[in-house]
Amino acid sequence: MQQLFRIAVFYDGQYFFNVSNYYLYQHPRKARISISGLHNFIKEKAAEFVGIDRNLCQIVDAHYFRGRLSARDASEAGKLYNERVFDDILMSENVVTHYLPLRPTADGGRQEKGVDVWLALEAYELAIYKRYDALVLIACDGDYVPLVRKLSTLGTRVILLGWDLSYKDADNNERVTRTSQALLEAVTHYLPMHTIIENRNPTPTIQDLFVKSPPEVQYAPYTPYTTAGNTDAYVKPFVASEEYENARESTIFVLKEGYGFIHDPSVNNVFFHFSNLVNIDFNDLEVGMRVRYTTKVRDDGKTQADKVWVVE
Repeated sequence: MQQLFRIAVFYDGQYFFNVSNYYLYQHPRKARISISGLHNFIKEKAAEFVGIDRNLCQIVDAHYFRGRLSARDASEAGKLYNERVFDDILMSENVVTHYLPLRPTADGGRQEKGVDVWLALEAYELAIYKRYDALVLIACDGDYVPLVRKLSTLGTRVILLGWDLSYKDADNNERVTRTSQALLEAVTHYLPMHTIIENRNPTPTIQDLFVKSPPEVQYAPYTPYTTAGNTDAYVKPFVASEEYENARESTIFVLKEGYGFIHDPSVNNVFFHFSNLVNIDFNDLEVGMRVRYTTKVRDDGKTQADKVWVVE
């Protein structure tokens, strides 16, 4: 009688978050990656690699690691509710969350420190005690190579899920995500997810990698927003703050994949990114919508939006 093939899944949370945002805001699918769909995909692929029945492949552990804003900072940025909703999703799929506080940088920003080390230590320790048959790593960084080599000494297969993507970040810079070649050479199996997803004849399992309507991650609490007759769009209610009242007001005149521009001749128009939006989802924006916005000056001297509200 065949035994269960026991799988653990470890997420580099910031990496997965960026990938999920890419598919929601900058890819034609306009949908986030589904955690449950991804886990089913992993079990199916593991069964193919090992040559056993899919029902014998089970995810016995799943862990998500990421740096996170404090509750106050997240609330001020309008992100607290969404973070809690995503926590609920992870919890419903039995994913254990591990968060470290984001540390301030010299330029006033926030950065993630020590998360990859924590993930590696936790993964190796649990692999020793729980003797996983396979560990799935959702990451791209070559810093995980020592972890993979250590897992190999335990006889644990390592399956890597990676995405090679190009996208614009919150500062209007072109970003490229590439999986480390050293990491590719170290793992037992590699699944190039960007290629698999673009398959012209996707299987139901690949289709289920994406959240169906209603969306898995909401932007609630919601009230209907009916500007321009768009009764299917929604915004979060918010309390008008002094910051909002003193913000500039204009209209959106360009929308691209995940970013856009606000008409403002005084500074040659203002770039904004989906992460700057406070009370609406990017996919619900329309050219011509009136917005209020605060600005910041980037290191290169250009002005861009810091916070953007759709005017109710």
